[in-house]
Amino acid sequence: MNLIERVSHFAGKTFALWVVLIGIIAFFVPSGFLWISPFISLLLGVIMFGMGMTLTTDDFKRVAKQPKSVAVGVAAQFSIMPLLAFGLAKAFQLPPEIAIGVILVGCCPGGTASNVITYLAKGNTALSVAITSVSTLLAPVLTPALIYLFASEWLEVSFLSLFVSVIQVVLVPVILGIMVRSLFKEKVKKAVPVMPLVSVIAIVAIVGAVVGGNKEAIVTSGVLIFTIVVLHNVLGLLVGFGLAKAMKLDYSSQKAISIEVGMQNSGLGAALAMAHFNPVAAVPSALFSLWHNVSGPVAATLWNRK
Repeated sequence: MNLIERVSHFAGKTFALWVVLIGIIAFFVPSGFLWISPFISLLLGVIMFGMGMTLTTDDFKRVAKQPKSVAVGVAAQFSIMPLLAFGLAKAFQLPPEIAIGVILVGCCPGGTASNVITYLAKGNTALSVAITSVSTLLAPVLTPALIYLFASEWLEVSFLSLFVSVIQVVLVPVILGIMVRSLFKEKVKKAVPVMPLVSVIAIVAIVGAVVGGNKEAIVTSGVLIFTIVVLHNVLGLLVGFGLAKAMKLDYSSQKAISIEVGMQNSGLGAALAMAHFNPVAAVPSALFSLWHNVSGPVAATLWNRK
């Protein structure tokens, strides 16, 4: 188990490298990754199950200990990124499929990688975990509602079908993970250190499937989409930090909320795009997954130096 734990730790630390590497390989050898596409929702469910296994009662007690900070973080998560996505889609006059994809990313809850980045940035890690937990549990209602609100201008959106999808791939696996941990505490404790490796494999597989299946779209619109993704992420980090500062939160909490807002659960965005819209709509999620795993560590390094 020690060897597996070391491999898992290494995979977590070098996550960005693997995402970039697999993305490049999938672009040049797409046929090697197309078979993964039908399993994207299953892979995301595995990731969310792993997240549920890492949650404890202490994580939820943290919400009660700092309700204002958690409320600010969750509100920022579900307002800043959707509004930025809508604004960027309008400003750049994006085609419907790409606009939907950008909005999908913006309406998703925070990604689990944000907790690691907050820790590396010496931010309020407890707050980060609390915000991720609460935003994930609220996602089945808020994510479909926000997508319906902001994306209906481009394509027909079914709130009910999105709601069912998010329940299936997010809420159910998380609850199952929490139940498994509560029933098999000691055994789960031994398995938890391996979960980063499982998550890395699942995320890079999702990125590979999306990139491989949309090579032509990336060739024709890749630069535009990547520009939008970078702006979306960087603006999210900056506005999130500014909002937390305006709310007079302490510096470590400002960093936590900035990272929570800027880093999205892009795997959920890709899964929803593949299930309910044109596969091209999954490209922004794949590129976001690639980029925010680069920008996050860079931001953490800059904050550490300061």
